[in-house]
Amino acid sequence: MNSTVEVCFVCLGNICRSPLAQGVFEALVKEEGLQDRIIISSAGVSGWHAGNPPDARMQQTARDHGIHLNSRARQFQSSDFNQMDLVLAMDHSNMNALEQMRPEPELQDKLFLFRSFDPQHNNDLEVPDPYYGGGKGFETVYQIVERTCPKVLDHLKTMLAKKA
Repeated sequence: MNSTVEVCFVCLGNICRSPLAQGVFEALVKEEGLQDRIIISSAGVSGWHAGNPPDARMQQTARDHGIHLNSRARQFQSSDFNQMDLVLAMDHSNMNALEQMRPEPELQDKLFLFRSFDPQHNNDLEVPDPYYGGGKGFETVYQIVERTCPKVLDHLKTMLAKKA
């Protein structure tokens, strides 16, 4: 039973929302002892920040909650769809960009809005981009990510069970 699933969290520049989701999800997966079965990454639809660490304000917010962010920004490529089992866009703009680069229509079952897993989304499926706002925005994003990641994990556990 060595099957794995691969998930990628995607935002605009891969320095705020998606690296936070990656870090929170990595901690959750490690707690569950599934780090050998679930491969986690993050990316941006743009390459503006490629190679950069996460935004310092997001890193601080994560540290305040015991989460360490160690990713480096990278741009999502259409070929990434081939290896990913699940691609989660942080907002509709990111989703639209990903839909335009999707190489095959059959891959649609891999691409979802991140907040479609949020038990408290109340029909708001956007993870707000905190980049141009104050510190409160980073905490808001943390709260969304923290409550949504367990539902994403449940989904991936179901996928793993089907592969077993």
